Amino acid sequence: MSVINLRLGAFAAALALLAATSSGAFAQKKYDTGASDTEIKIGNIMPYSGPASAYGVIGKTAEAYFRKVNAEGGINGRKINFISYDDAYSPPKTVEQARKLVESDEVLLVFNPLGTPPNTAIQKYLNTKKVPQLFVATGATKWNDPKDFPWTMGWQPNYQSESAIYAKYILKNKPDAKIAVLYQNDDYGKDYLKGFKDGLGDKAASMIVIEESYEVSQPTIDSHIVKMKSSGADVFFNITTPKFAAQAIKKNQEIGWKPLHFLNGVSSSIGSVIKPAGFENSQGIISSNYLKDPTDAEWKNDAGMKAWTEFLDKYYPEANRSDIFVMYAYTVAQGLEHVLKASGNNLTRENVMKQAASIKNLELGGLLPGIKVNTSATDFAPISQVQLMRLKGETWERFGEILSDDAGG
Repeated sequence: MSVINLRLGAFAAALALLAATSSGAFAQKKYDTGASDTEIKIGNIMPYSGPASAYGVIGKTAEAYFRKVNAEGGINGRKINFISYDDAYSPPKTVEQARKLVESDEVLLVFNPLGTPPNTAIQKYLNTKKVPQLFVATGATKWNDPKDFPWTMGWQPNYQSESAIYAKYILKNKPDAKIAVLYQNDDYGKDYLKGFKDGLGDKAASMIVIEESYEVSQPTIDSHIVKMKSSGADVFFNITTPKFAAQAIKKNQEIGWKPLHFLNGVSSSIGSVIKPAGFENSQGIISSNYLKDPTDAEWKNDAGMKAWTEFLDKYYPEANRSDIFVMYAYTVAQGLEHVLKASGNNLTRENVMKQAASIKNLELGGLLPGIKVNTSATDFAPISQVQLMRLKGETWERFGEILSDDAGG
C-alpha cells in the first residue's frame, strides 16, 4: 500500500506542477515601461491655460474618472496613475511636455492630448518612440493613418466628414446660398474647410463668397465678422474654438447680421460657448453631435445619463454640468478603460494599440443611441457618425437621421 501511496503522491505532485506551469503560461504578465503589477501610468497634455483653456475641463474630468476607477479597484487590479500637464495650446510647449511624460515620467501611453497643432507637433516623436498617442482630442482626419502613423489614433468624428455633412445640408436646403467661412488658420481650421469644400463639390467656388482666417493669438475676431457681413453672405460657417465662437455669436447679434449659422461641433458646448454668448443671440444655430447633451431633458431618465450624474456627484461635484466637454471626457475615459481591460496582463504598448484597433460595436452611456465605437487595423476612426441639431431655447434640438460621410476617409 505504501508503494502505491508513494506513486499516487508523486503523480499528484506531477499534476500539480503541470497545472502550475500551464496556468503560469496562460497568465504570463508582460509589461512595457509605465506598467507593473500595481500601476498603469497614463500621460495627458491639456490647454489648462491660454486661448483654448475652455477645453481644460476635459483633463479635469478624466482625472476624476480615473479616481473613480481606482476607488473601484483599478483595472485588472492595477491603479491608474494619471499625469496631466498644461501646454497652453502652444505646440513647442506640447513637445516639451510629451518628452517629459515619455522620458522622465515613463508613461505607458499618452492619452487624449488636445488640439490639432499640438498633436501634429508630437505625432512623429511618439511614433518614433512607439508610444501610443491614443484617442487624440481633435477630429483632424490625419489621425486615421495606421499605415504611416500606427501609434496615433483619434476618437471623435473627423472634421472633414462633419463639415461635408453641413455642406450637403446647405446644397439640399439652401442651394442658392452665399456662404461666408471663418476658420482658425492652422491644421484644425484647414481640415474643416477642406471637408466643407469637398462636400460642396464644384459649387464651392461660386457659393463661398468670402473666406476669412484668424490667428489663435488674436484677442478678437470682430473685424472679420464685420467684413463677412458686408460681403452679402446669408450663410455663415463658423470654424472656431470656444473663445472665438462665443465672440462671433455676440458680434453677429451686435451688428444685426442674421445668416443661417453653422457652428463646428467642437464649439457646441452650452456651458462654455452658447451661455456666455447669450442664448438669445444663439437661436437657430445648427451644429452636430454624437454625445448626449446634458442640458436636454430627453435624457432625464436615461441610464447612461444617470450613471454620469452619479459619477459627477461623487468624484467631480464642482463640474459645470451644462458643458458637453465634461460628457466628452467621461466617454473617452470609458473608451480607454475598455482598451486597458481588454489588454489584460499584456500591458505592452503594442498590445494596447492592438486592443484599441479591435473595438467592435462598443456602446457607451454618453453616446447618442445608434452611435457605436468601431475600429480595425486599417480604420483608426473610432466614431464616425453624428446627428444634426439646432439651438432652440436653452438647449440643442436634434433633427434628422444619424449621419455619416466618407469624406476624408
